[in-house]
Order: sequence, then C-alpha cells, then structure tokens
Amino acid sequence: MITLAQAQELKGRQLVTTSGDKVGKIGQIFLDDETGQPEWVTVDTGLFGTKESFVPLQDAEYTEQGLSVPYDKSRIKDAPNIDVEAGHLSRDEEAQLYDYYGLSYSTADSDNGYNDGINAAAGQQFRSANDVEADFGGTTAGNTAGTVGYDTSGPTTDDAMTRSEESIRVGTETVETGRARLRKYIVTENVTQTVPVSREEVRIEREPITEANMGNAMSGPELSEEEHEVVLHAERPVVQKDVNPVERVRLDTETVTETETVSEQVRKEQIDIDDESGTNNRF
Repeated sequence: MITLAQAQELKGRQLVTTSGDKVGKIGQIFLDDETGQPEWVTVDTGLFGTKESFVPLQDAEYTEQGLSVPYDKSRIKDAPNIDVEAGHLSRDEEAQLYDYYGLSYSTADSDNGYNDGINAAAGQQFRSANDVEADFGGTTAGNTAGTVGYDTSGPTTDDAMTRSEESIRVGTETVETGRARLRKYIVTENVTQTVPVSREEVRIEREPITEANMGNAMSGPELSEEEHEVVLHAERPVVQKDVNPVERVRLDTETVTETETVSEQVRKEQIDIDDESGTNNRF
C-alpha cells in the first residue's frame, strides 16, 4: 500500500515496470474521496508529455527512484484516455479503468485503503491530490515545497514557468597553424669580370752606325755567327675567392587581425498557451 507520506514524494519522479522499463514521470496523485488514500497516479506517456495515462496504485511498490507497477509499458500507454484536468474520476471512468487493468469492481467500499469498487449510493468518486491540499498538511501530493496548481515541470516549481534559451559566447584561442624555418645552402653561379692584362712582343729596332756607337759596332770580330735573345713577358688573370658577410637574416612574427563569421545552432524554449476556446498562442 502506498501511504500518504510516500505519495508526497511521487510527483515528478519515475514510474517503471517490474521488469525495469521506464514508463515516464508521475504527474498527479488521485485520492479516494471516502478513505483519503492514494488510489491512482497519472504518468506522462505521450510525446513530450502530451498524454497522461492513469495507473492503479494497487500492487504498486514504492522505490527510491519512484514507483514500480506490475503492468508493461504498452499496457499503460494504451490505457483509456481520460481527462486529467477535470481533477475527478467519475464512476463510469473508474469502472472503465478497473475493467481495463483487470481489477475487481463492485459497489462495496474497500476496508484496506484500496477502493476495489465505488459506493454508488454515496456517489463515491476519486479526486486529484491537488484538490485535497488539507490532506497533506497544506501541500499537495508529491509537492513538498508547497507549490500551488498543476505542476508540469517538477515537484518544486512555483506558479510560473521558466522559459530558457541557449546563447553563444564566442572567444578566441591560440593554436599552432604551422612552422617556418630558415635554411642556408650553397649554390654556384658564374661571375664574369673584365680584367686588363699586358704582354711583351718582339720588335726590331734598327739604328745606323754613328760615331756614338762606332766603338760598340767594331768591338767584335769582323765576321761571326752568334745568337741574341730577349725574354718576353705577359700578364695573366689570377682569381682569388674571399668570403665576405653581406647581411643578417632572422625570423620574426607579426600579428594580423581579421574578422571571421561564426555560425552555431542554439536552442530555446517556447511556451504554448492553450485555452478552452481552442486558441493556441506561442511566445
């Protein structure tokens, strides 16, 4: 049996099957009008919590995660579609749910805290724990923070819904994009340079016999054979290589600033307002 104290902890927690399958989050707790005991819970089974299915608390077990029930996920999901917002279960709705889950249904009151039937004469019905705040000392079942109204977000939200959205913060980080290095190597090229050079050539000079050179002319034999030679000289280019420093080369960096466009997807929450006139507003 799920007690009132345990029921206070159920809202917004997980409902699972005995085989361990997660069904969804528990929404409302419905109490027996006669006994004041928790008899039914609703659980989100539709996409994004758009549908709530009724699940009986009979044979349910309280766990640290929430509640474990002996019904498979598909059976709970296909439960009769009953308006949760009404806050009460009529006799016909109760009978329909009992029949669907295969529970015994009669007009006798239960004496064990679980209503196996409804007292037709007394018009006994089941009501949402949100309508019997006094049964929990000023708080509704599963809402220990004392919030008011139908809570769709969790057990401790207040009477307003918070809409959030993502934003982006764009900064910069320094990463290595490449490396540059200096490398010195030797190449050979031809250098042409013009250099003036001189050389000696033989030239015949004749001079007549005069009194000035008569002595030299007559100093030898009258007739003879002899040789006279002259050494000729010439200049030739001589190349020497000198190594001379011509410049200093180093690597340095400079910072260049440019603009880049960043595109990113962000998510934001939107809130729909549904009223009884069928108008749907979104902001």
